[in-house]
Amino acid sequence: MPAPLPQDEIATLIGRHATANGDYLTAIDGLSLHRQSAPTASLFHAARPSVAIIAQGGKQVTLGSDTFHYGRMQYLLTSVDLPVQVRVVEASEAEPHLCVVLAIDSADVAALVTADDAAGQTPLTVPTTRGISVSDVAPELLDAMLRLLRLLDAPQEIAVLAPLIRRELTFRLLNGPVGARLRHMALASSQSHQVSQAIDWIRLNYSEPLRIEHLAGLASMSMSSLHHHFKAITAMTPMQYQKLLRLQEARRLMLVEKIDAGTAGYRVGYASESQFSREYSRQFGNAPRRDVKGWSQTGSA
Repeated sequence: MPAPLPQDEIATLIGRHATANGDYLTAIDGLSLHRQSAPTASLFHAARPSVAIIAQGGKQVTLGSDTFHYGRMQYLLTSVDLPVQVRVVEASEAEPHLCVVLAIDSADVAALVTADDAAGQTPLTVPTTRGISVSDVAPELLDAMLRLLRLLDAPQEIAVLAPLIRRELTFRLLNGPVGARLRHMALASSQSHQVSQAIDWIRLNYSEPLRIEHLAGLASMSMSSLHHHFKAITAMTPMQYQKLLRLQEARRLMLVEKIDAGTAGYRVGYASESQFSREYSRQFGNAPRRDVKGWSQTGSA
């Protein structure tokens, strides 16, 4: 009997460890599995630097006004923290959507880029582009991900082998068709890296007042340069980015922690409940209380 194709084995492994609809953390640090047996509504999600490979089905990710589609044996590379909308568009009971996501370790990226730079192998810098990109999975990347997933059935080997395979996966991504974007983020002299410093500050301080001149200073950029490159990477201005983070967190507080709308708005930085309600309604299509009630009735979040 012929051996299964690598992509089929990956789908089998995901299906065996993710037995029902939902998201599953694994014993391997940064590795999660995802399964859905039907198309889903569009959900807001705070994407972290990661690679997501679809073994079966299809997904749609929206960043600002840009929409990215990817399916079987394609991957989505996210190089910075981004607030996105995610929707499974291809899935069924017979052939569920199956996806594996691996968080990218910035230390691994920096070490590999430094090694390439020392060897004179760092390619020319690329123009500042979106922090999300889609590409086909190369055989070498597929093989490394398969070996990482196999460790789920050999837990005694995870501590030794998983870090090595994760580093190999990062190497494959950096040298893949969209790896220049990830590499650019690690170069301290690049605009992409400078913008990532600004993104980190907003993510950690989203409830604080945002002053563009302060943010530009942190990124060592002029205000006009920060605005231009920030929008090129995130499809949003810094203010729009902060607002979306605030609204996403307020929604989470109301849905998960059962906090009332006024308190949630205050917690994320709104001084005016009416402004919070107005901006929330514009973003999610319903006033806060009505939106939460709707999600509670459907049992989704």
